[in-house]
Amino acid sequence: MKKKNRKIKRLSVFPGFGLSLGFTMLYISLLVLLPLSMIFFYTSMMSWSEFWETIVEPRVVESYKLSFGASFIAACINAIFGVIIAWVLVRYQFPGKKLIDGLVDLPFALPTAVAGIALTTLYAENGWLGQFFSFKIAFTPIGITIALIFIGLPFVVRMVQPVLQNFETELEEASAILGANRLQTFLKVIFPELLPAIITGFALAFARALGEYGSVIFIAGNMPMKTEITPLIIMTKLEQYDYTGATSIAVVMLIMSFIILLFINGMQWWSNKKFMQ
Repeated sequence: MKKKNRKIKRLSVFPGFGLSLGFTMLYISLLVLLPLSMIFFYTSMMSWSEFWETIVEPRVVESYKLSFGASFIAACINAIFGVIIAWVLVRYQFPGKKLIDGLVDLPFALPTAVAGIALTTLYAENGWLGQFFSFKIAFTPIGITIALIFIGLPFVVRMVQPVLQNFETELEEASAILGANRLQTFLKVIFPELLPAIITGFALAFARALGEYGSVIFIAGNMPMKTEITPLIIMTKLEQYDYTGATSIAVVMLIMSFIILLFINGMQWWSNKKFMQ
């Protein structure tokens, strides 16, 4: 029996744990850890005073506020409407459903610069939609948020959609039989199942928005202290051959993003643990 098990083990398609782990660590090191380590390496060439002066410069601080604030608002909006879109695509049948389902992935395929130009044309003061608003959208934080919503929506929809597809409708029927109304059924039965996927989609949309550059620079207007995002400042410093200045700001963004994503992952772990009890 032991010989048979050993033979099956040798004929397995997948390599052993040690070899798989080795390939995994090598792949992650080459594509993730090594590039990130170079950011810290270039930053270490600066003195602490130079590093501090660079990252707390008023223009840079304002870009932090705009980038993190707009990314957070966009991710929150996507978390709400992404669930609604996923619900409609899973629960209802209607003409053009497959077309709409395909359009959800359009921000993935569309070049970000094209998206930025299209949104700017649409929401400019003389644009197709912008002319009907009494307030300015393009070249303001509102326009930046709209661009970030556009590029982040697919993450939430595609995370929630499979969960809804695999959800057992019998649980909803049992809830209705026990006397629960639609709102109670959603909050007590459906939402706990969707929450981990919603949090994951929110985290992905937030991370994507935080590093977005191409679709934002056209609609932002790039006015210092007003509509200048942090990735633009990093690109500006790179164009000026200020590599240490660019990497120092990138380090701050990296650390802050890691802390926020770690907190979000902690919330996801807590929600899984709580609703599985």
